[in-house]
Amino acid sequence: MTEQPATPLPRRLACSSCGTEFSCGLSNDCWCAAETARLPMPSANADCLCPDCLRKAAAAAEPAR
Repeated sequence: MTEQPATPLPRRLACSSCGTEFSCGLSNDCWCAAETARLPMPSANADCLCPDCLRKAAAAAEPAR
């Protein structure tokens, strides 16, 4: 019998910007995979942003229209 690859369990994170707890799926199942915003990964001393902070950071990074 062939074993199926183990799906990683979601991590519980605290947003590096506001401290809100959220989960990270570590795969294409993560909430951020469906986001249209694409920002550089945080610095080595920070972790992911929560959905609200990611959207705010993406809006701030958009060029002025």
